[in-house]
Formats: sequence, C-alpha cells, structure tokens
Amino acid sequence: MSTSDKLFTGSIPEFYDRAMVPLIFEPYARDLAERVAKLAPSTLLEVAAGTGVVTRALAATLPASARIVATDLNQPMLDHAQTRMAHDARISWRQADAQALPFEDAGFDAVVCQFGAMFFPDRVGAYGEARRVMRPGGHFLFNVWSAIEENEFADVVTQALGRLFPGDPPLFLARTPHGYHDADTIRADLHAAGFHDVAIDTVEAVSSASSPYEAAAAYCQGTPLRAEIEARGGSLEAATQVAADAIAQRFGQGEVRGRISALVVAARAP
Repeated sequence: MSTSDKLFTGSIPEFYDRAMVPLIFEPYARDLAERVAKLAPSTLLEVAAGTGVVTRALAATLPASARIVATDLNQPMLDHAQTRMAHDARISWRQADAQALPFEDAGFDAVVCQFGAMFFPDRVGAYGEARRVMRPGGHFLFNVWSAIEENEFADVVTQALGRLFPGDPPLFLARTPHGYHDADTIRADLHAAGFHDVAIDTVEAVSSASSPYEAAAAYCQGTPLRAEIEARGGSLEAATQVAADAIAQRFGQGEVRGRISALVVAARAP
C-alpha cells in the first residue's frame, strides 16, 4: 500500500461525503447498521468512521440508550463527520489508530468498521485490537469491497486512467479499496486474531449517478486516486473527463447505473 493511499486531506473529505457516499457507501451503511441493531449493543465502537455514513445510520437505528464511540485515523475526515452529528449526545468522537486503540480492555459490546480494513497495514493486529476492547462474546462486523471486476464504475475508471497513463497507471482503487477480497484470507486473519464463528456474506447493490461525469468525479476527485493523478503531472479535470467518457461509453449518457459488490463479515470474540 502506498503512503498516499491513506491520505484523505484537503478538499477530499467534503467531496468524498458529497459524492462518494451516495454513490457507493450508503446502501452498505444501512445494511451494516441493521445487522448491528439486531445484536442490541449498549456500547459500540466504530473504527475507520470516515465522514460518518455508518455513524449516521447507526444513530438512526440504535435506541437512545446506546453509546457510540466513532474513531478515525484521519482527523480531517472525523472533523467533517462531527459537523453533521454534533447534536447527538450519544456519539463521542476520537482520533484513533485501529492498530493501537486508546481504550481499556473489554469496554464495548461490539466493534464495527465500514470499508476500512483494506487500509490497515497490519490487519491481524487491528483485528486483535478490536477483540481486546470487546467484552467476551462481543461481535465484530465489517465490510470490504469485492474484486474490482465486480464493481463496474471503479473498474471502468481504473482501466480508463491506465490508458491515459500507460507507463505508470494509477492503481489505487485496485490496489487498496479492492485489494482485500479473498474470503479465505479474511477468515484466516480473523482466526489468527482470536475470533470465532466467522461468517462472510456477499452483498450486491446498484450504484447510480446523475451523469457519467458525476460518477467519474467521485472517484477521481473524492478519493486518494486524486493524488495519484496529480503526482503523474496530469490535469485532474482532464483525467476526470477521460474517466467520464469511458463510463458514458459503457453505460450511456444521463443517469448511469453500475453493479457494486462487497463482502460483509461477522465474527465473535471468545
């Protein structure tokens, strides 16, 4: 993983929340929140909360008595999330590294993470930290993207930018968000961290945007893919248009719809 893969800074948090969240994240946030609600946790830790799409879904689903601690490594992402939920006293916000959580042992009924595990340099270590801060029998729920070929817009954008920069294609999407999708590997990592009863479901959904350009801009300007484009000396706007043209060629003009797919993982602490 490149160091830049973890940089959600500058204008990215706002653009990410405005463009990427409705494009691909909202249906999975609702799915994860519904799964968590069935477990009825009274204390819940969210790691890699990003701009708070799952936090908002959890707040809408869990009872008023539930306590939510939302954390993220990137303070700019957390700051943006907090502005949207500052009124909810059930939620506390804290910058934290998932691999070194600043919490006591056995303090939470459940830990949840939406599309963050792919960014952990030491996944077994991060999973071990999640287990450490859970009470015995606690639940760990998270999701990760399926292979990029199963996620049509991301695949088309990556291929288009590869043609634009053939000598050094920007591969952030394939390398990191879509780089941790093997169920056997995920299961082995969780077992190595001490979890039991690992269940993995494939959940498919449909991503839609009002235009090819809107979808392309979400990926090219609202993720660390932006840094890869700029590092190659290319025009961000020109690269976005190349990606938009590729989406239009595949899916047509006007509103576009593409398949997305993710793995939803549930594990239990001993």
